[in-house]
Order: sequence, then structure tokens, then C-alpha cells
Amino acid sequence: MILIAPTSFKGTIGAADAAAAMGAGARHGVPGAEVLELPLSDGGPGLIDALRKGPAPLARLVVTDPLGEPTEAPILVRGGRAVVESADACGLHLVPPERRDPLRTTTRGVGELLLASARLAGVREIACGLGGSATVDGGAGLAGALGYRLLDVAGREIAPGGGSLERLVRIEPPPLRPPLLPVIGLCDVSSPLLGPHGAAPVFGPQKGADAPGVARLEAGLERLAERVRLDLGTDVATLPGGGAAGGLGAGLVAFAGARLVPGSEWVLRATGFGGALARARLVVTGEGAYDEQSALGKLTGEVIRRARARGVPVLLLCGAIRALLPAGVTGLSGGAAPLTPSGLEALAAEGCARLLRP
Repeated sequence: MILIAPTSFKGTIGAADAAAAMGAGARHGVPGAEVLELPLSDGGPGLIDALRKGPAPLARLVVTDPLGEPTEAPILVRGGRAVVESADACGLHLVPPERRDPLRTTTRGVGELLLASARLAGVREIACGLGGSATVDGGAGLAGALGYRLLDVAGREIAPGGGSLERLVRIEPPPLRPPLLPVIGLCDVSSPLLGPHGAAPVFGPQKGADAPGVARLEAGLERLAERVRLDLGTDVATLPGGGAAGGLGAGLVAFAGARLVPGSEWVLRATGFGGALARARLVVTGEGAYDEQSALGKLTGEVIRRARARGVPVLLLCGAIRALLPAGVTGLSGGAAPLTPSGLEALAAEGCARLLRP
């Protein structure tokens, strides 16, 4: 059996469409082969597609997007659990390139998603995917949606965005805590909130911050972590995964009492990847770009690690390959142009034929 297990190709092809294209290519390259398509996510975009099976219902609501404007976001309800994607409320794809500025973008819509999820009948737990955000506000916007007040020296609420955190002098909890259920934060990275490997220096430039902007974001996150420790009694500065989604991981812990887990492991378990892998003679996976970050908690790196641990060869299909591949992994890339579904199908056909045909 050929196991097709990609994540999304950010900005070009979603995980479900990528799996369909790869599956078609595998069937063309190896006629008669059994092919199983299993689109995946590490907590970033595509999480709901990866988890939704059959008639599992989707609720839809209008929330605040990263620029403070309305956008529609889904909630998947499955087995007593609500699943939401932070990217649906504060994703980079929601902001035109010319307007990307993490000094101003907000995670408020994620807090609105959590509150709406907690009100749905039959829901006992919320899983929140973290990844693909346009924000570096440490969850400050989420906090505002949940009723916290982030105040400056004059007692006024600070403006949205990571750039305003420099002026934070006090966090005032809501008089009545919102009726949240247990929350699990699914992290696509293990990065902490602060430091050289933290949210601002690693992810700020990807979201539109220049060098001075990164310095302001880091200073603001330091101030936020200090006030969370002093005013709320929670230390989130070095928490693994706290830097996910521009520090939203830390914000989920501080303001929603969340538990952070590696998104890749959680999704692979929830989708039955282990059972499918036990039957596979080839795993075909892929993402937009394979780089050094891919092996640090990212879905593609975890799929490769598990397949190689079982001795199953891997075909990696990417728009670009920027790091050395492990032994037993064959990589094919799309070259300079962004991959299309038809291009991905052609790569899958070529690779599967090369690896599996006699």
C-alpha cells in the first residue's frame, strides 16, 4: 500500500487537495497499487480537513481577523471535542502582503472562537491548532476577547498588536472568568516565547517585521511575560511551544489555562497514522518547503521519522528542498515556480514509478 500523507503547501495547495493530487499521481505511476490518502496537519492550516471524517458537523461564525475586520471561521465538532484553527482567525493568508505587520495584527478572533466553542452543546474539550498566524502579540488579542484588560501606565487598554506590548504595565483579569472548557494547544513548533529562538526573531520576519520591528516585538513579549508572571502567577517565558503562532501558545496557557502538546504527534494519533503506516510499503509526504525547521516538531519531519523507524522508504515532494534529507528519503521539488496540483501529481507519478516499479 502507498500511504499518501502530506500537510498543506502553504499559500498554494491545501492538505486535502495535495493528498488527492499525490494519490492520482501514485495510481498513474504504479498502476493497480493500493493507495490510501491521509491529509495531515501539525496544528497549522488544514487541521480541520485532516480530522473531519464523514458527516462530522461544522459550525461557522464571524470573528475578528488579524486586521480587526470580520471573517468567517469554522468549528469542527467531533466526539465531544471542538476543533478550531487559529489560522482561520489570525492567519497570514488573511492579510494581503502589503498590509502584513505583526506590530499591529491581533489574535482577538481566536479568543472569540474559543468562547463560541465552549457554548456548543455536547462539547467537553477544545483543541486549538497553532500555526500559520499573521501575529506576534503573545495572545494579547485573545486575552482581550476573554475579558482580560491589558493596561498602560494611565490605566487605558493598550492598542491591538505586538507593537503595543511595550506599553503594558498591568494585566487585569476579568471579574468573572469566561466559561471555558479544557483547552489543548496543538503546537507546530517547540520554540519558546522569548530568546534567540523565540517568537519574535524566528517568526517576526516571516510575518512582515523588519529588524527594528523584531526588536520591538521581543521587548513587548518580554514585558508581557513579566506581567503574566507577576499579575497572573504563570511563567510562560521559556515554555516549549510558547512561541507557536507568534506567542499565541504562551497566551493560551496564560489566559485560557491550556495544555500545550506537539501538534504532529496529536494529529497522527487522532488520524490513525500508525495503523496505516504498518501496512505501507512507501510513504509519500510533502509540504511547501522542507528546511531545518521541518525536523523540529513539524509534521513532515515527524512523518519521515516514524516511517524510517519502521524501515519504510519515503518520497518527499516539496516546492523547495533546503536541507539535507535523511537516509531512505527521496526528494523531488517543483523548482522555481510554485507547485500546482497537476505539477504535484506529475512529481508523485515520477517518484512512485521510480521507487516501486520493477
